[in-house]
Amino acid sequence: MTEGISIDAAVCHGKPVISGTRVLVSTILGALAGGDSIEDIAEDYGLSGSQISAALEFAAGITDFQTAPYESVA
Repeated sequence: MTEGISIDAAVCHGKPVISGTRVLVSTILGALAGGDSIEDIAEDYGLSGSQISAALEFAAGITDFQTAPYESVA
């Protein structure tokens, strides 16, 4: 788990959020994908740059997976 990100079934239905807030990681990622600057997101949601970086680190971690090629069966 990335520091600064929490997952709790009692908060936002267990979706990953910035710790101590109800701001979803997906909300931050969507805003960045939509072209919002880190500064705008920080201001809009009352976050710090390090909290936004934590969301990016979390997203990078869950998308960094390795696959092994299937072994052929003869």
